[in-house]
Amino acid sequence: MTASLTQDLQYAIELARQAGKVILDRYGKVERLTKTHAATKDEAVTEADRASQRCIVEGLRRRFPNDGIVGEESETGDSITFDCPNPAGRNWVIDPIDGTNNFIAGMGNFAVCIGLLDGGYPVLGVVYDVTRDQVYAAARGEGAWHGTTRLHVPQTPMDNASLLMLTSNVVKPGGGCPGWANRWISQTNWKVRILGSAALEAIHVAAGIAHAAVTVNGKLWDIAAPAAIVLEAGGVVVSPTGQDIFPFRLDNYAGAKVPFIAAGPAAVETIVQEMQNYP
Repeated sequence: MTASLTQDLQYAIELARQAGKVILDRYGKVERLTKTHAATKDEAVTEADRASQRCIVEGLRRRFPNDGIVGEESETGDSITFDCPNPAGRNWVIDPIDGTNNFIAGMGNFAVCIGLLDGGYPVLGVVYDVTRDQVYAAARGEGAWHGTTRLHVPQTPMDNASLLMLTSNVVKPGGGCPGWANRWISQTNWKVRILGSAALEAIHVAAGIAHAAVTVNGKLWDIAAPAAIVLEAGGVVVSPTGQDIFPFRLDNYAGAKVPFIAAGPAAVETIVQEMQNYP
């Protein structure tokens, strides 16, 4: 890792903590709003989401004026933030609050996510678990870290003791779950857990707690930061069909879904096969 990337990571951690303070100032004093942008229509948003993103974007633009920025929110709520003069260059990807519904409910399990794509690859990621004041971070070539503890994904295959993180919006419109979700919950001994934050679910893989995390309706800002951490912890991040997500083509990204599996290398094939065999 270059000295520059080391400095970039430290700055991103500082920004995430600053955004966390902005969020906590509004915790328990929440007005639920609704987005109108087509890609995120009817998703929950709060002033805390927008204030957190303002904090991060202003900090990034001061420090990295030539880098692009993609963010989940905008000031008006009728668009995402997409400011990428060079989609193939350095572009920061922000989720100001991953787990907004948890934040609204006052139950914790939400995070600030700041990731950096360079050439479409996740080279840096920070996931800040706000209420627990826990930072998970990684930069390319330097491993993944939780404070001074280095992170490693599980290296064993799925077994009866495996913990599996599952997206909170797995229920299909009109009701019912995909066959693989029904099977995992009712026909296997896997321990299925849902946190309501795709980033924190993926972090459980990076930390060696869960064998895999599956998110079916995620967006780029849900995975950019945790992907850097999972990859540096020795894991893989692929689509539900097993295809590589990265390098990611940012050209004209408008909030399209980016479903993903974050998993240990010995577990990912099982998850992919299950999702294909039980649609």
